[in-house]
Amino acid sequence: MTPLQNKTPLIGLAPMEGVIDAPVRALLTASGGLDFCVTEFVRVTQQVLPSRVFRRICPEIDQQMKTASGTDVHLQLLGSDPNMLGANALRAAQLGVSVIDLNFGCPAKIVNRHEGGARLLRSPERVALTVRSVVDAVMGQGVKVTAKMRLGYEDTALALENAAAIEAAGAQQLVVHCRTKVQGYRPPAHWHWMKRLAETVSIPLLANGDLWTLEDYQRCVEVGGVADIMLGRSALANPFLALQIKAACAGAPIPEVTMNDVLGLLIDYAENQWDEMSPPIRLMRIKQWLALLKLRWPEAVDVFERIKRERQLSDVLSVFRCYRRRGHCRDELCRNALETG
Repeated sequence: MTPLQNKTPLIGLAPMEGVIDAPVRALLTASGGLDFCVTEFVRVTQQVLPSRVFRRICPEIDQQMKTASGTDVHLQLLGSDPNMLGANALRAAQLGVSVIDLNFGCPAKIVNRHEGGARLLRSPERVALTVRSVVDAVMGQGVKVTAKMRLGYEDTALALENAAAIEAAGAQQLVVHCRTKVQGYRPPAHWHWMKRLAETVSIPLLANGDLWTLEDYQRCVEVGGVADIMLGRSALANPFLALQIKAACAGAPIPEVTMNDVLGLLIDYAENQWDEMSPPIRLMRIKQWLALLKLRWPEAVDVFERIKRERQLSDVLSVFRCYRRRGHCRDELCRNALETG
């Protein structure tokens, strides 16, 4: 295959609150192709958080900020008080965090009501103050500060000004979710904005949003003019997408992936990663992931229908194993699997 471009892209794994936690980061980075991942956000309010809070969100602190496969982990902070964000950034740096990412993109109503996340994009001055406070707080600690933003809150009128503010305040990298807060996750992502942003700032830019397939990636490069990207929901819908993009860019054979490969990840996720999580939450997370897999894998529809009402993790695992052995998931076969284990 002709390479998609002349350089190997930088591909990050996006933070997704309540979805991409440490066990998921470990599994997805082990599959290959991802260069770094960002934690779920640490919510900063009016106190310097204890170390246990940072470690709960980012247990990789005790692994030199890497997943088991050696992929770098960045810690994301979310809040509206620049001084407290700076103080907590310093605390994180003292714990060994090497990259701190600032959240200017979260669309959640409860976050925006408290003037955090995407709400800050209404004021480039506040964005700059927030970044500068964190950069100043960790100065001399060997910590890199990055940011993730949307194109705006209600519209894109301040997109360029916000990006310029982030750069001027000292951030060294910017991920852009190519939608506004009001747009939420509705398509399309406006990749063409990446060209305008690249003309405005000189720090590295990564595009994010609607990158579900190799074809989407190629179109993003053509329209947006940037090769580096961040994957979120699409990394769950196809856990091998980053690896496939890297292969395509290198002109190498595209790795073929089957539903059995994906179910293998789900089985590992259920069996090996969960010392601290209750079985009901485990089960909810597995169903949540499988629901996203339906966007990419027609076979996942059958599997999801079979497990969506199951209440025992062992029964769900039996269904997964049945499917992997037989290549399908008809009710009578799954019933046999549940009876025989």
